[in-house]
Amino acid sequence: MATLSDVATKAQVSIAAVSRLFNQDPTLSISQDTKERIYTVASELGFKGARKRSKPSKKLFKIGMVLWCSPEDETDDPYFLSIRQGVEKRCQEEGIVLAEVIRMNGIEDGASLNGMDGLIVIGKIDSRDLDSLYGNNDRIVFVNNFAQDRQKYDCVVSNLEQATKDVLEHLLQLGHKRIGFIGGRDYSPVKGERKGREIPEIRYSVYEKMMRERGMFSRSDVYLGEWTTTSGYELMREAIQKGNLPSAFFIANDPMAIGAMRALYDEGIKVPDEVAVVGFDDIDLAGFVQPSLTSVRIYTEQMGRTAVNLLCERIKGRDIPLTVTVSTKLMVRESCGATRYHSDSRNGQL
Repeated sequence: MATLSDVATKAQVSIAAVSRLFNQDPTLSISQDTKERIYTVASELGFKGARKRSKPSKKLFKIGMVLWCSPEDETDDPYFLSIRQGVEKRCQEEGIVLAEVIRMNGIEDGASLNGMDGLIVIGKIDSRDLDSLYGNNDRIVFVNNFAQDRQKYDCVVSNLEQATKDVLEHLLQLGHKRIGFIGGRDYSPVKGERKGREIPEIRYSVYEKMMRERGMFSRSDVYLGEWTTTSGYELMREAIQKGNLPSAFFIANDPMAIGAMRALYDEGIKVPDEVAVVGFDDIDLAGFVQPSLTSVRIYTEQMGRTAVNLLCERIKGRDIPLTVTVSTKLMVRESCGATRYHSDSRNGQL
């Protein structure tokens, strides 16, 4: 007579997993493929508890994903890559089939996602551009983008406005009177085009507004380019060549910040003693560069996972649209000079 151990060995899982599955443990987290493999092996071995205790297999959801960014964009800046990986991991955990992945700037005429149970859209994509792709538009979740009709669609976003305010308030509290900005341009993709329509970038918009309110805004301290390490390096070099650098720079993503810090290093300009630097996204590398990079942590993987959860709810019947705002956190490290500031303050110096 077959035992739990026999089933576990042949299915290449633990005995505990088999036992919890057949006892319908709601806390068990394994993929639908693994569950089906266990049931199949149990049936082949004639394990008596399998058919009696197993529940009928739930319907597998089949979803599609539409991405704003190209593969090159994901290589240059891991922000969108991390969101996508969050979607993929959550789908795997829930046994959801991620059947189609389309990049908006490479979409072909006639492409369709109408066979999907739902859609996750990552990046600044206009909902009207999806009309020809997907007709069941109450089952669309937008990530890192507020949909044009928030009374209709689910959205998952980070509070970039508050995060930017946190950075600038932190630098102002450290005593900086002149704060430069280095960032990239934001685009809404147009089918067949590499970039598409340029749209306002929220970090820069908040920066300009706050600096103007304080009488501290100077267009000459703003440098815009691509969202890459190379661009960050080149833009900082441009600022250095002008001379009379701001005492601090807010840089809109970490790859650009790392490039900018390298440019300062190459010119013998010390961070943070001469120029403070704050980045954005808190990628893994941020804590390992020298000096370690102060940055805003964006919980990108959680954004992707949350999108899957929301989409499952819509597929199951929820008809009230939700917007989920994922919090951020300012990770204070060496590059902003906060440690030096607090030390000097205790000694009566600023």
